[in-house]
Amino acid sequence: MKNLKSVLSSILIVFTLSILQSCRAQTHNMQSENEVAVAEEQNSALLYSDECITEREVVEAQKLWGQGIVRIGKVFSDNGDYSKEAADFIQEMYGYDLSSVLFKPTLAANDQFRSSFDAALSYFVGGNEAYAEDKGFAIKPYTKVKFDNVGIINNSCRMAVAMGNYYFTDTNGAETKVEYTFAYVKDKSGKLRIVTHQSSLPYNPQSN
Repeated sequence: MKNLKSVLSSILIVFTLSILQSCRAQTHNMQSENEVAVAEEQNSALLYSDECITEREVVEAQKLWGQGIVRIGKVFSDNGDYSKEAADFIQEMYGYDLSSVLFKPTLAANDQFRSSFDAALSYFVGGNEAYAEDKGFAIKPYTKVKFDNVGIINNSCRMAVAMGNYYFTDTNGAETKVEYTFAYVKDKSGKLRIVTHQSSLPYNPQSN
């Protein structure tokens, strides 16, 4: 009789431990699923892609940016709707609809930082009384923009940073050298969008 009780007791212990292990496994699975759901929700909220950004994609985005600046100037010269052209350019190239954008353009003194879509548009084409200093950078106009990267960092996968000099050629053939730093993210459609753009004229020691 004692042996029977001992056997039954052992069976009960094993059964109880089995139930506990099963519950723990279910809890762990639920936690993992919740973590995945939270991560997916965060990614969705940022509107970013999880695909890594390649150097080739950065170079292609720079080429498109330069072509966009030239195109705005041409539409202006042809008496077209250059404001719409510039608005489409910003919508396509910059990430104002994705997150904050850190934009410090070259020729801005009173309002150095353009954190909104309208502020960026004013810089490129002017005509906004809120930014009276803006003459319209893109309607100078320019006929060519050439990027010369000193380096591209993309080891964080979801963001790439490029730094270097770009050269703007006007209709008289004069070339202006400007320093830049761009940061890019990839949107859900796989297109690179600018979230940081810092631009300045090179330091001139003779100006001191």
